[in-house]
Amino acid sequence: MDTETKTQMATEQMTDMDLSEQIKKVTKESHIRAENTELMMSFQKAQVTLQQYKLLLCSLYEIYLALEEELDRNSNHPGVAPIYFPAELARLEAIEKDLEYFYGQDWREKIVVPGATKRYCHRLRQIGKESPEFLLAHAYTRYLGDLSGGQVLGRIAQKSMGLKSSEGLSFFAFPGVTSPNLFKQLYRSRMNSVELTEEERNGVLEEAVRAFEFNIQVFDDLQKMLSVTEDTLQNCSTHSKPVQMLQINGSLNKTIPLLRMVLGLFVALATVSMGIYAL
Repeated sequence: MDTETKTQMATEQMTDMDLSEQIKKVTKESHIRAENTELMMSFQKAQVTLQQYKLLLCSLYEIYLALEEELDRNSNHPGVAPIYFPAELARLEAIEKDLEYFYGQDWREKIVVPGATKRYCHRLRQIGKESPEFLLAHAYTRYLGDLSGGQVLGRIAQKSMGLKSSEGLSFFAFPGVTSPNLFKQLYRSRMNSVELTEEERNGVLEEAVRAFEFNIQVFDDLQKMLSVTEDTLQNCSTHSKPVQMLQINGSLNKTIPLLRMVLGLFVALATVSMGIYAL
């Protein structure tokens, strides 16, 4: 059953609900699936590795770059203006700080993302131009999700990766939000105030489901990249003594050029083999 059909069936029985409640209802199944991806399970079990986190940061950078540029460009649009809170929610600067901490000042040259991340960003750019009100669904899904689990996930990541301080974990901090619960109430209230036609509202609900699907695809693709990396390192270690002397130290920024080439090749093959998802 495709996204549009599932959304239409769900909305038929909740016409009296606020938009935030409708989004919560139609995305319930996708939310559960996202929480049960291998990458998210690693967080929940406090077993997230430095490789996992660094690759996740790379994808989050590209996603938030696209999302926040489109939100900025459409900040006066009636479907965006009520939920436009750059001072409180913007994540891009924090992610850049974390990437510099882990990868160094030339971190932009070391970013590697899977095909799913590129498709996600393409969709954000597309709706920013064609249907800016749909950005509401992506902003709600990403920002409130990050805000809800930020402090807890930040502590889990710090403990799992053995970090001695909060450096590298700026993504999880929202210094502009003094009370996450009160702010989320305000955000939902603003979102519910957005005036939408029935067609636009159904489109936003469908986009919310799509947002979760994109995130699931990104998580799965990142895990596949990690699996290929680990297999490559294991094979090199088994068949080559010099390679055994390499100190990986849980990071990809010091990886040998050959490994970076393998990662790039995998991303290309994954994109071709999985095809472009219907949007």
